[in-house]
Amino acid sequence: MEASQFKSDQYVRFCPGCGDHAICLALQKAMAQIGIPTHETVVISGIGCSSRMPHYLNTFGFNTIHGRGGAVATGVKTSHPELTVWQMSGDGDCMAIGGNHFIHEIRRNVDLNVCVFNNRIYGLTKGQYSPTSPKGFVSKSSPYGTVERPFIPGELVLGARGTFFARTLDVDMPTTVDCMVKAQQHKGASIIECLVNCVIFNNGTHAWIADRETRAEHSIVLRHGEKMIFGNNNDKGIAIDGFNLIVVPADDPRVLTHDAHCQDDTIHHKLILMGPENGLPVALGVIRDVEEETYDAAVNKQIADVRAAAKAKTFNQLTATLEQWSVS
Repeated sequence: MEASQFKSDQYVRFCPGCGDHAICLALQKAMAQIGIPTHETVVISGIGCSSRMPHYLNTFGFNTIHGRGGAVATGVKTSHPELTVWQMSGDGDCMAIGGNHFIHEIRRNVDLNVCVFNNRIYGLTKGQYSPTSPKGFVSKSSPYGTVERPFIPGELVLGARGTFFARTLDVDMPTTVDCMVKAQQHKGASIIECLVNCVIFNNGTHAWIADRETRAEHSIVLRHGEKMIFGNNNDKGIAIDGFNLIVVPADDPRVLTHDAHCQDDTIHHKLILMGPENGLPVALGVIRDVEEETYDAAVNKQIADVRAAAKAKTFNQLTATLEQWSVS
């Protein structure tokens, strides 16, 4: 299939230079690579810049109210498990007003693909700080700097017992497409944190890793079964020293091999927390990918088991088993 088959006829209204353009294109490319027909694909969103996505994809879709994309996506997947369901959301839409739905779709392990556009700002409502804005961030709603500690999306996913978490960057198209394809292959709640730039209200928020000249030094793309190597010359690696991750030469025998399938999430948690604050590169790619029973499969199996054991197979048969009387 071709990416053009997944493009709608709607004019894309993201601001020029917005990172959402790249995620939209990556999703179209990923859908083509996955090969599931457009009529078997549904895109659900809430409210926000990212939540315009259903309009730009030639699939079934529904633009819900603020924060409720997860609830509707859960209903669609549970009632129609044969469909592939994508949920588009932002750091405000899914972690503030939609936070309750977000953690529970993860906890339940609903078989959804959730793209969380993280630009650390409310863009559609013109520049208020969001749940992922760093402490001290100055915005229209925090003119003296926010005093709140931010959510780290991956940490929130693990706290809700998530089975799949990936992180990607708007200017890294190959990694973004790869993460989306692997999210679809995973059976369960697949969360992709998409680091995107808001050129209008929070320009350069991910510049530390987005800059082409320094990206190889400041980020590492993790691949299951491969050594954790990074750097302009692939000359650095990630090792563990006591309870901490450290940077060592690439030829150091202590360099870790990435195991995304490990049920114990201790190392996954440490990888999610890597960044300039602790002198480590930001981890991109699929960080966690483990198998557990999905909510939609469990619910539909339960329904089938109850139906099979029930004596009444139809509504008329059920009513015939109830107390009856005649009115004269």
